[in-house]
Amino acid sequence: MTEDEKYMARCLQLARQGELTTAPNPMVGAVVVHRGRIIGEGWHRAYGGPHAEVNAINSVRPEDQHLLSQATIYVSLEPCSHWGKTPPCAELLVEKKLRRVVVGCLDPNEKVAGRGIRRLREAGAEVVVGVMEKECWSLNRKFMTFHTLHRPYITLKWAQSADGFIDSRRQSSSDGEPVHFSTPWTQTLVHRLRATHQAILVGRRTYELDRPALTNRLWPGASPKPFVLHHGRLVAMEEMATEDKAPPTSLLPLSAALFESFGYQSLLVEGGAQTLRSFLEADLWDELYIEQSDIVLKAGIRAPEIKIDPKGRPIHVNFA
Repeated sequence: MTEDEKYMARCLQLARQGELTTAPNPMVGAVVVHRGRIIGEGWHRAYGGPHAEVNAINSVRPEDQHLLSQATIYVSLEPCSHWGKTPPCAELLVEKKLRRVVVGCLDPNEKVAGRGIRRLREAGAEVVVGVMEKECWSLNRKFMTFHTLHRPYITLKWAQSADGFIDSRRQSSSDGEPVHFSTPWTQTLVHRLRATHQAILVGRRTYELDRPALTNRLWPGASPKPFVLHHGRLVAMEEMATEDKAPPTSLLPLSAALFESFGYQSLLVEGGAQTLRSFLEADLWDELYIEQSDIVLKAGIRAPEIKIDPKGRPIHVNFA
């Protein structure tokens, strides 16, 4: 590991602390180094608050402030160059005369998109881009997908029996509850997964049979906004009771474009089988979680079949 990679790895450690609080902003970490000594570090703590670079520079002790002009700042994402809820970070680095800036990856947001790098270079700073680029991009894959593909990052999740069934066959809610495959441990993992997504989706049949809460009550952070895919329309769950009177939220079934009006960067799809297969058949997904139980059903509703993904998208299997 090179010197630059060592400090960028620390940036990533810091950035992850904002996982549940920064959306729709990205997670970012920053480290200020002078001659091999870290003199300041910080991360973006919450949406609307100071960015990582600001927190890192503000953490530098008064007696070390004079070292900034001779220091290197490492930041996992390109410093912003525009006014938003906070001032542009690139201007702060110019003001503090940081002589060297090491950036993990570029920010694809059209408001930034290389402008931060250009501003720093115009001011005379040495700028290095692409240190641990893959890791920095992956950390904010939801943000990156939203700004490059103009749709939310879509995660599919389901639980299945040892013999490949997702549930028993039920015609109505009076036929009983769904089969419970989760253990306390895997249920906690699912709630953590929910906490890292802004929206969550089930199909109409799952909604009518189970009335799922879809909250992350076992994990801190805000619960995702629940939606139901109802006859090809996206309906907020709280509107389902008056759905016949409510206007459709979108007329584009299974297209991520239906989330543009909401601005959500991440969507968790929890099924049932028909809804999950629809996303798989449309090749509209980015990550997949399967909860594998040792329960044997022998009959029921088949879970979707997954083959090796030629695109190399992440597929996780948790054993209940």
